[in-house]
This record gives sequence, C-alpha cells and structure tokens, in this order.
Amino acid sequence: MTEASWTPEPSDDKLHDECGVFGVWAPNRDPVRMAYFGLRALQHRGQESAGIAVGDGRTVLVRKDLGLVTQVFSEADLAAMPGKVAIGHCRYGTAGAKGWESAQPHLSMINDVIIALAHNGTLVNFDALRAELIEMGIPFRSSTDSEVAAKLIGYFTQRGHRLRTGIAHTMRMLEGGYAMVLARENALYAFRDPHGIRPLVLGKLGEGEWVVASETCALDIVGATYVREVAPGEIIRISDDGFRSEQGVPPQPRADCIFEHVYFSRPDSVKDGSSFYLMRHNMGRRLARETPVDADLVISVPDSGTPAAEGYAAELGLPYGTGLIKNRYVARTFIQPTQALRQMGVRLKLNPLPDVVRGKRIVMVDDSIVRGTTSKQIVQMLRDAGATEVHMRSASPMVTWPCFYGIDTANQDQLIAANMSLEEMRDFIGADTLGFLSPQGLIDCVPHGGYCTACFTGDYPVAIPRSFYEEKFLPGYKPHNLIPASLESHMSIDQIAREVEQDSAARLEAAGAAGEAGRNAENNDATPARKDAQDGR
Repeated sequence: MTEASWTPEPSDDKLHDECGVFGVWAPNRDPVRMAYFGLRALQHRGQESAGIAVGDGRTVLVRKDLGLVTQVFSEADLAAMPGKVAIGHCRYGTAGAKGWESAQPHLSMINDVIIALAHNGTLVNFDALRAELIEMGIPFRSSTDSEVAAKLIGYFTQRGHRLRTGIAHTMRMLEGGYAMVLARENALYAFRDPHGIRPLVLGKLGEGEWVVASETCALDIVGATYVREVAPGEIIRISDDGFRSEQGVPPQPRADCIFEHVYFSRPDSVKDGSSFYLMRHNMGRRLARETPVDADLVISVPDSGTPAAEGYAAELGLPYGTGLIKNRYVARTFIQPTQALRQMGVRLKLNPLPDVVRGKRIVMVDDSIVRGTTSKQIVQMLRDAGATEVHMRSASPMVTWPCFYGIDTANQDQLIAANMSLEEMRDFIGADTLGFLSPQGLIDCVPHGGYCTACFTGDYPVAIPRSFYEEKFLPGYKPHNLIPASLESHMSIDQIAREVEQDSAARLEAAGAAGEAGRNAENNDATPARKDAQDGR
C-alpha cells in the first residue's frame, strides 16, 4: 500500500483500555472518598466518564457524569454519599453508544433491591443477549454491554432468589473479557471472566475491610495491601457476614491481556511480584538486542515509552535523554480546539527540545505503533528541530489485528501494520530505520503464564461471532478462534432460567428439611418481601 492510499482516521495513535473499576467494603471508614481516590489512580484507563455508587445499608445511591473524576465529583458530592460499600468506574467507551446513559455504574432494580454494576471489558455476544432480553419485554436505557450484564443478573436473581446465583448463571451466558464489581445496599461483589482477560486484583485494608480494583496502584493510594488476583471465573462476596469466594464458572485456559504489560497498566502497578515499569524496561533491553542501531542519543515518547527507552539505552550503552516535552495538562476537556489548532495534531501534547536533539542521531522509542500518524508527526518534528537521523523503535510487536475484549481498537484498515510492509511503514513514518520487538521477545519479558496476544497474532482465546466482527477485518484476514463459544452461551435465557428455578426449588427444599436453623443460616436477614434479591450465605 502506498502512502497516498493510507488514510487512517485522525485520532490519538494509541490503543485505549475501555475503563477502570474499583470497589471497597469499609463500613467504618469513608468508602465513597476511597472510591474517589481509587478512580483518580485509575484515571489513565478511561477519561470519557466517571461514576461512584454507594450502599448505606438501606439503599444504593449513584453519582455519575461525563468528564474526568475531578470534573464529576465535588467535595459536596462526596459528603452527601455516606455508606458501607462503594464501587467506582471510569470509562473509555467501546461497546455501545457514548453519552451519559453509557456512564457507569449502571443501576438496576431486583424487586425492591437496587444493585449497581461497573464493568471493564467487552462482551462479544451482547447484541444477541440484548435482542433476546428486549423480546422478553425487558427495557434498556443504553446500548452498552454492561447494561445487558446488569439486566441478566437481575433476571436470574429473581428466579434463583440469590444474587450470587444470578451472577453465576449470567457468567454462564457471557462471552468475552470482563472484570465486574457490583454493590447492593449491604454487600460488595467482584467477578471475572473465566480466561482472566481483563485484570482484577484484591487487597485488604484492615480486619474485615477489602478492596478490589483493576490495578494495584489503586490499592496503594487507599492504603490497601495486595492479597492476590481475583481468579478467572471466581465470584467474591464481601458483607457483614465476612469474605466468601466461590467458582461462578469453571476457569478456562489463561489469557491475560498482554497489552496491560505494554501500555495500559500504570508503571507502578505490580503483577506477580514485578512492576510494569521493570517489565517495560526489560522490553527495551530485549528490543535493543533484537534491533540495535548506532546512534548518539536515545529518547522516549513520554510517558509510556520512557521505561523501554531507558532499557534500550542501558543495553547498548548509549546516553538517554529528554528530547520531547509533554504538556501534562492537555487532558480531556469540553472546550474543543479550533480547526487550526487541531491541525497542529501532536504539537498540542509534545514539543521537541532543539538544544538536545540538534546535530544528533536519535533513537526514539515508543511503547507501540498503532496507526502511525503520531509517529510520523514526531519524526518530522525532530528533524525540524535539527536531528540528523531519527530511528524509530516500538517496544511491542506489530499491532495487526483488532481487539474485541475491551480495547478501543480501530477496524483493521486503520492499523498501519496490517496495511503495509515494514519498509512501507518506515517510509510513511519518515524514519531512517524502524524496528519492533518480536512476539517471543515480549513474552520473555513478562511473568510466566497464559496471555491473549490476538492483537499481534490473530489468535483469539474466545470465539468472535461473525456479526460482531463483520467488516472489521481486511480481505484475506481470518481470525483464529482458539476456543469455540461455550454451549451454555448458546442456550436461551429462558432455558437457563428454568435451570435456575429448579436449583432454587431444590435448595429451598433442602433448607426446609434441615429445619428452621438451616433456613435462617441460608437466608441471613432476609424478609419475605425481599427474599428474591437476598444473597443468602
């Protein structure tokens, strides 16, 4: 493909995670304020909207709006939301429409009980599930997959008389990547897809006080100690009755999102005892061994490319310097730039330092190259600032396939590596040389385990329905679905509901046989009017 025929949409040349989630059970503290600061720590995961829901023992209140966390919440908002449990969400929209109705947490009624759900990820079969629910007469306020999950949980809970039952049977029907937190007036729930595609970690504050979050940096900011990851397919329930865990659906082959390690997670977050900063530093070292170049100075595209650039320079014994200054206050805003400013593109965010780069052969390291448009502008900026050579290096492999599990990936025709050869990409970007980290090199730099590398290889761990990916692949590209969709996900909602009702009837019969004490232990503080939504113990 020639440069003239390559016309990617004008957009931020990065992949974006759909969102971040946070949940806290801390009856003797200030959970809404902890959720606020947890979301501040996760703001990099989504800037379109933010929201917090609080359960106070009687009901659930939610405050959400478009904007950054600091734009959505005031001190007065936080002071008006006392409670025992809180969940929070920051969104970068992918599946479904954008706007206030797509902001989370989603509120839903189960008889007289309110639940709030926050979701990170994408459900690849949500269109079919939504259509089935609508046919059953269940209304929707948005077109998001998150609301589909909330409605399913409510539907199955009404028939199974326990919220955990509703969650577990909903998980049987969901296909894709998801990490969810749910709050009711007196309990916190957390659950994760059976492949573990989207991240979710568990931390402890004090005796009987727990936190769940997308990353460990959110645990740090509220003073929680990391305990472990929420296991794939696991359901956690935290309430006055304590901490309970059960397997909602059987775990499947592990497929953690590899791009968490490349870009999404904050450098100070930790996985398997290693910080993402150290992993990215090692990616830079491996990149230097795979694609070395003779140069005078190594610089990064700040901030995400910095750890890898430092590693690249260290491995080759080259000096590392700051060649680009980032305007850290260009954040999401409702004040749109003029067309003239918009045409300046990356100059709104980055500016070169001529005193540093002038007369030098520069190696510029970025975490990844998606569309190539930003890289092209930066290379030209460095040449205009006096660099004699500009060598471009990517600390991830070529991104050639779209993601369907919670990353805002353009259609494949917007991915430069799917449209051009290495030499064509180099020519388009305008670099003297261009190099990428190999897929195996990346795997060697992250903790041992199973990973989803679909964006590099086209090997998708969860089958993608044709209706979901139609027109998103270029001619000649066919996804490799490593694991077919589960048989249960193809069952009708009514079929699952009948199973739920049978299981519930058997459980109630067993409780009756066990006597009044057994019923009290099962239902906790349930009242007949509220039994349909009670979790039980």
